[in-house]
Amino acid sequence: MSVSGSAHRRSVAQEPVTSVLPGGDVPFDPTHEFDADEEVLAALGYKSEFKREFSLFTTFCVSFAVLGLLPSFASTLYYGMGYAGTAGMTWGWIVAMIGIQCVACSMAELCSSMPTSGGLYYASAVLAPPGWGPFAAWITGWSNWLAQVTAAPSVNYGISAMILAAASIQNPDYIPTNYQTFLLTVFIMIIHAVMSSLPTKWLAQINSGGSTFNFIALIVVIILIPAGTDRPERGLPRFAPSSEVWGTIYEGTAFPPGISVLMSFIGVIWTMSGYDSPFHLAEECSNANVASPRAIVLTSATGGLFGWFLQLVVAYTVVDIDTVLESDLGQPFAAYLMQCMPQKTVLAILSLTIIAGFSMGQGCMIAASRVTFAYARDDCFPGSRWWKQVNPTTLTPVNAVWFNCVIGILCLLLIFGGELAVGALFSIGAIAAFVAFTTPIFIRVFFVGNRFRAGPWNLGRYSIPIGTVASAFVILMVPILCFPSVRGADLTPDVMNWTALVYGGPMLIVTLWWFVSARKWFKGPKVNIDHMMLGQDANVLEGKAAGKERGEEGSEDAELPDVKRVASTDKVVQVGS
Repeated sequence: MSVSGSAHRRSVAQEPVTSVLPGGDVPFDPTHEFDADEEVLAALGYKSEFKREFSLFTTFCVSFAVLGLLPSFASTLYYGMGYAGTAGMTWGWIVAMIGIQCVACSMAELCSSMPTSGGLYYASAVLAPPGWGPFAAWITGWSNWLAQVTAAPSVNYGISAMILAAASIQNPDYIPTNYQTFLLTVFIMIIHAVMSSLPTKWLAQINSGGSTFNFIALIVVIILIPAGTDRPERGLPRFAPSSEVWGTIYEGTAFPPGISVLMSFIGVIWTMSGYDSPFHLAEECSNANVASPRAIVLTSATGGLFGWFLQLVVAYTVVDIDTVLESDLGQPFAAYLMQCMPQKTVLAILSLTIIAGFSMGQGCMIAASRVTFAYARDDCFPGSRWWKQVNPTTLTPVNAVWFNCVIGILCLLLIFGGELAVGALFSIGAIAAFVAFTTPIFIRVFFVGNRFRAGPWNLGRYSIPIGTVASAFVILMVPILCFPSVRGADLTPDVMNWTALVYGGPMLIVTLWWFVSARKWFKGPKVNIDHMMLGQDANVLEGKAAGKERGEEGSEDAELPDVKRVASTDKVVQVGS
């Protein structure tokens, strides 16, 4: 991995991206001098609309808050522990993280080359073969949006379940109802929507505090569980033997042990799916084509390491997996804590987890609103003219925030369908995010190859191998994530895996929408140039020489043009000082 660049100011035409603005469509005041971030964004075809008040640290804070290791782990313990037991939580986590880290590094490389809030959607459009860009953007965009819009409701559902489980611990006679869970989750959603409508500077500060608390709470819990366990008082050793923890695969599915371990990866994938947030916040981050990719990799690496530590302490202290999964508390993490901790310690850990989860839901709401704004800017949604508006007071996409909030509340109606139905929110978050993350990586590896124009943060010669591993991991995991836990005669509607239907249904609809209608009017990201993704090679000017003269890393791509023009004019303008 390397960071390269020159000390002198460059023109827009010299930015390491695939295109620049033509002379007639330059969207800026000629008296205004572009800074480095504005030049990069202009080279991608966009006018800067947000204040750049996020730094590497504050971007990482939002991303780490979205990752939310502690509440994410607590919300998905049913899958990680329930499918493969402690083996899936220990060495299974390590195997999964190899693939996830490859995805994160490849995504970071794309982010450095194309630091726009459109993120993966924009990258798919740019990198796809001529004529296929709009379709690639359409599929990537909708899959990513499904992951983003279901993130906050799934997180907040998990937090609501923990709050009500804590109430049940305090008063064993109290049994939460679906109606109470729904109302509490909706209340949290509304609070997050109000908070996410604040100005960018306030959001950065709030998320810095929330992420700091998230990290501190994670460390406290990792230390508190092994230190405070009362297993010895219950006639058990303080920790389970390593041979049992690492070597025993719990028979939580009807599939062979190896498949069960792979199925348990849903917990890892959902927990680790927030590292794309810096990509979507790139237009609000200073030094975005370096800081944003660094935040992506830092989030994934930090989350993977500390998440594994959390998995270990739980795996070594759990008493009875069956009891955890079947507890009347309705929340496996709370049931696990009750097995090995005094009640006051249980409530303390749940309190830390709930507060951290609240911060996580807030981060999810922010990231989702930026994705919705970016896609609405390109008229992907019905009513896009409202969702793409930036509030003149807060300078944030407030309409997009509330649009997502309403959709999220509608998704929460799945609560009344039972535990497996609402569990589809977690499944969508895993599979939809993975498909969106890897589509542009797959295109970059197998269709663009060495012609890719890298940004200042790049993987160098390891780019193709790492991207290949990332693509292979996702191709393997997508069908695995759709497997039910039982099969044969035992497979009935109430125990089936609804992922294929809940994710595949909407994606089938948007695919049909594409072929019936959208292909006629949707042309991908709306930039102010005749973009490469449209395959309009007739509009490309002689640009090869400029890339060779620069001699910058990533500019060996002699076939990608540096400058484009509108067909009606031969004038080419370089923007900047």
